[in-house]
Amino acid sequence: MQPKFSEDVIPLSDLKVNPGKVISQVNDTHRPVLLTSRGRGVAVVQGLDDYEKSAEELRFIKAVAKGLADIREGNIVTLAEAKRILGTE
Repeated sequence: MQPKFSEDVIPLSDLKVNPGKVISQVNDTHRPVLLTSRGRGVAVVQGLDDYEKSAEELRFIKAVAKGLADIREGNIVTLAEAKRILGTE
């Protein structure tokens, strides 16, 4: 989910003072929080479930992109060859 800059950008000092509030916010909103120091972004806090989901989606997208690149490069096999390779014949 896209961050709401009016709500999801907080100073690092706020995390130090009340980390539970920041963790509750990311878990409740499912949006990452950008931590700043001296007005510059320094880190992102994201809920673990949301991070794992994003990482899984990224792996899937990379696999699809690799598959499409393989097709463009002619690295393909027939259905019969795939069944033989997988041992499902």
